[in-house]
Amino acid sequence: MDAPRNVNAYAHAARADELLASLRVSGATGLAESEVAPRRERYGPNTVAARRDASPMRLLVHQFKGAVVYILAGAASLAFYFGETEEGSVIAAVLVINALIGFLTELKAARSIHALRSLGARTARVRRDGRIRVIPAQDLVPGDIVLFDAGDAIPADLRLIEATGLAADESTLTGESVAVEKQSHPVNAEARLGERASMLYKGTGVTRGSGSGVVVATGLATELGRVTRLVLDADPGISPLERHLARLSAQLGWATLAVAAMIAAIGLARGGDPLLMVEAAIALAVAAIPEGLPIVATLALARGMWRMARRHALIERLSAVETLGATTIILTDKTGTLTENRMTVRRLCTAASDIALDSDAAGAAAVEQAAAWIRDPRAGALLRIAVLCNDASLDGGDRASGDPMEVALLRAGLRAGMNRAALLQGRPLAMKHAFDSSKKMMATVHATDGGFVYAIKGAPEAVLAACAQVMDGDVTLRMDNRARAEWLARADRLAGQGLRVLACATKVDTTQDRDPYAALSLLGLIALEDPARADVPPAIRDCRQAGIRVVMVTGDHAVTARSIGQAIGMVGEHAVVVEGRDVARTIATGHPALSDIEIYARVSPEEKLLLVKAYQASGQIVAMTGDGVNDAPALRQADIGVAMGLRGTDVAREAADMVLLDDAFPSIVRAIREGRVIFGNIRRFIVYLLSCNLSEVMAVGFAVLWALPLPLLPLQILYLNLVTDVFPAFALAMGEGEPGILRRPPRSPKEPILGRRQWTVIVLYAAALTGCVFGAMAVGQAMGLDAARSVTVSFLTLAFAQLWHAFNMRAARSRLLVNEVTRNAWLWGALALCTVLLAVPPYVPAVAALLHLAPLGAGMWTIVLGFSILPLVLGQAGLWLSRSFGRSCTPAECKSTAECKSSSRTNGFRAG
Repeated sequence: MDAPRNVNAYAHAARADELLASLRVSGATGLAESEVAPRRERYGPNTVAARRDASPMRLLVHQFKGAVVYILAGAASLAFYFGETEEGSVIAAVLVINALIGFLTELKAARSIHALRSLGARTARVRRDGRIRVIPAQDLVPGDIVLFDAGDAIPADLRLIEATGLAADESTLTGESVAVEKQSHPVNAEARLGERASMLYKGTGVTRGSGSGVVVATGLATELGRVTRLVLDADPGISPLERHLARLSAQLGWATLAVAAMIAAIGLARGGDPLLMVEAAIALAVAAIPEGLPIVATLALARGMWRMARRHALIERLSAVETLGATTIILTDKTGTLTENRMTVRRLCTAASDIALDSDAAGAAAVEQAAAWIRDPRAGALLRIAVLCNDASLDGGDRASGDPMEVALLRAGLRAGMNRAALLQGRPLAMKHAFDSSKKMMATVHATDGGFVYAIKGAPEAVLAACAQVMDGDVTLRMDNRARAEWLARADRLAGQGLRVLACATKVDTTQDRDPYAALSLLGLIALEDPARADVPPAIRDCRQAGIRVVMVTGDHAVTARSIGQAIGMVGEHAVVVEGRDVARTIATGHPALSDIEIYARVSPEEKLLLVKAYQASGQIVAMTGDGVNDAPALRQADIGVAMGLRGTDVAREAADMVLLDDAFPSIVRAIREGRVIFGNIRRFIVYLLSCNLSEVMAVGFAVLWALPLPLLPLQILYLNLVTDVFPAFALAMGEGEPGILRRPPRSPKEPILGRRQWTVIVLYAAALTGCVFGAMAVGQAMGLDAARSVTVSFLTLAFAQLWHAFNMRAARSRLLVNEVTRNAWLWGALALCTVLLAVPPYVPAVAALLHLAPLGAGMWTIVLGFSILPLVLGQAGLWLSRSFGRSCTPAECKSTAECKSSSRTNGFRAG
């Protein structure tokens, strides 16, 4: 009979002998070699499969999809069909340039599954046919007997057969910051992942002890594989910016087709030349499409990436830069994100004292604290026993190995002048009793001149039950039921503060063979915690000021999570905490319930994923932080996934959109500010680009409607759009933002890039630019200019008017001469470059012939400069009127009037 496929489902609840029988394997001899090949055939290799990456060819083809591309391609085809080879070639070149930029941007594919797969690329010690062999971990199959010791990585999901003093670090799967004690006895079938003491999981590590286990799941059937499937299934969708730009492109595309068709139809109805009408339609199509938009948007986002990188935030996806600015809620992991992911001794409780420790003390403060510990003989004796009864190692620096809790004890002892190696020289280790999960204690026996000293530590309830007396300095007190209850109450109070509590005891005997857990003398309690990061509380305050909710989502216990939440100022005493098993029911109750919850504890990867989706469904833009394998699915699903770069796993980093290189939570706040600046800049240069492009459409359209000569030709428009539009727009995108941008709430995720006010401003600016073109053209014709020079005058008038128009993008509340725009060195450089690119072509025969330009005399330049300055004057007058009537927003950024007034009333600032 074949081995069952789902042996992993309830392996933790089955007896080891029954499970071995069902897998047809002997724990003593291991799997028969003859069984390996059939099982590998059935279950596959012990690897994490990856989704096939998109090929470069598919990415390249993708760049040639979309309304804008189709319209430009249609315009190029018409140009070639009617023999306008130059126009068709230039339009085709524009398509290729845009496609190349998009292709290079998207080529960097997601690598999260590669990191997951690398976690399992190890070897394993197995027992097969009665012999111990070392094989590649990918060759394991269900039924293999795996042997392991402290420091080993677990190569597959194992049901424990033997366990001696065993503990495992499962923080990457569960978020639990403390090593989990393991044993071979079955546990409840309904036990959650972090409570399955009879199991070891692929991708975790053994911190203490040794043992053996039978493989019950490999590859994607493991818990690590299940997380991988969640990462694969998680769909982050497209960013708000991508949605808005796609919608805007579609709107422009349909509007272009409608206007071009209407103008061509009217022209033909009036008996116009069909070839002229086609040329006008091509000019309209080219004029309406802001070819520079994707280029400038990409460069603006890339600029944001560079600035964030200098602030220790590495962006993996360009659109994530802008998404950060729209973030409304941060779902943050606790371990390693809000805390240091390093256990630290906080309290030493003896019969007569209760010493609070500051493990972050430095310099003179640290020396004084250590001296205080040494001066208190009771505290010194307590800490000395904790250092002796220890399996961890510490080199005196930051490098350590072993259980994090035991490492913390060694660090505390070292600061008090107790080096374990030195202590062992005076008290050599004679015997060690490894941690026994049934007794919840461990013991070491040390030889002395007068006999043997027993050092014991363990769970308070277990140690207190084994104690017959209490050491109070040189005095020994009887441990009766009342005293035991008082000590248990002290331990409970410490645990209620989110601390991990150990009890330490000792006894002296003439032999090393006594029962180590009988007739003990209690020395006291030691309380430890994973401390909060010192830089987190200010960042939490900044988030609140910015209108961003911060919610803790952790795999740790509720008490610990609440304690950390209070320590960082995130929650108060009456914080609402929901455990993972209640997440589904909470989500089912709807948005109001979600808005009240501040902490989610004991949460599984699936539940984290459910929470992200639930908040997204309620209209939130979700940022999710994390550092473990268990965070990867939610990081990928979130609108912006933020991984820790130093402490985080490869899986978390590769699944995220942003990696904090310094693991500093405040870097998120700085990144959010940058995201808001980027969105404001993008809106500003889009207003600039579209007002320029609309002026070109209006100039061509009115010329056809009024049966006038075309003031602009298709190649001239394309030249404007690719050169003189792009550089000023890019310079506007380099703005540094306003100082108070983080004192405003996040914009609505539903808010479009261009609202009613922006479109109104665009039309007004375009009308002013169009008017100057026809004014210059009329004056030129009145001066007797021929057709070539008349078109040159109208072309250059619009070109320079668009350059000066960049100064209209300042905020209305800013000063006329000194403002964010005029202080922008990039803009002055762009204007200088564009001036050269506009002034030189009429005097270069080859370029002039391509663009149909003629050299200008002094009188013609007077017309150009005189009329090109008029839109700037009108724009500045409009800004002055806007400021005078109380509107403080920049036209490029402002919402509707009603929204502005509402925002000003409810948020205490003038929207901008």
